[in-house]
Amino acid sequence: MKNSIYPCLGIKGKIAEASEFYIQTFGGAKVLQTSDIVILIELSGQKFMLLNDGPSSSPNPSISFMVMCESEAETEQYWNKLLDGGKILMALDKYDWSPKYGWIEDKYGVSWQLYTGDKADTLQKFSPTLMFTGNKAGQAKTAIQDYVQLFPDSNIQGILNYKQGEGDSEEFIKHAQFKINDFVMMAMDSSADHKFGFNDAISLVVACETQDEIDRYWTYLSSNGGHEVACGWLTDKYGISWQIIPKEIVKLINDPVRGQRAMNAMMKMKKLIIADLENA
Repeated sequence: MKNSIYPCLGIKGKIAEASEFYIQTFGGAKVLQTSDIVILIELSGQKFMLLNDGPSSSPNPSISFMVMCESEAETEQYWNKLLDGGKILMALDKYDWSPKYGWIEDKYGVSWQLYTGDKADTLQKFSPTLMFTGNKAGQAKTAIQDYVQLFPDSNIQGILNYKQGEGDSEEFIKHAQFKINDFVMMAMDSSADHKFGFNDAISLVVACETQDEIDRYWTYLSSNGGHEVACGWLTDKYGISWQIIPKEIVKLINDPVRGQRAMNAMMKMKKLIIADLENA
């Protein structure tokens, strides 16, 4: 199911401004849905949710977005736009893995890794990249295996470990690429003292067709060290935040007749019950 998994960016008070910024930065974009609380945009055919309320935490580089660029000129174009009010994390330069690569944090705190390469490497333009650091360092491989086991249409596409002399444990993952529900993601370990870790400012939305799907993902991800939060949110045992929601949730809560009742019902739930939302 296309776009059944997509990221949510918590950008309090600035989602209208941020959505316009991302549309202007990356092009090939459109607004799908909009409200005071949520704006849903599409960039190169991929959904991004911008959230105006909810978590009080701020984005950090523990979850960044790898951006596949087909030319150095495209990479530089994105870089120059993201640099406006942003912060350089790795300089835009030639590296062993790419003729033009840079890692940058934009003015809203969201991090982007701009990678120049062959489009055949991944047909997906934007790939969330999970950095397992702090007390989560070394857990990337186990997490990937868990996610691939849970979601359909999933597989591990490649895992590269650190080599001797590269500054980290040879048992740790330097870079991995995997698919869950046909959605490409990436991951890495880092034992460096980054002073940040996973939080709920960036979450992964799983839009479900049925209650059975919601029940399955909710139970698996919230158990064994994970925990339920509220309104369809949970944190898994690795500290990554997920929103397990009905596919039509935004349309439902924006309904002019029953939207407020559905919203009131949702605010009382942890795991979302589709029937109760529809009948509110």
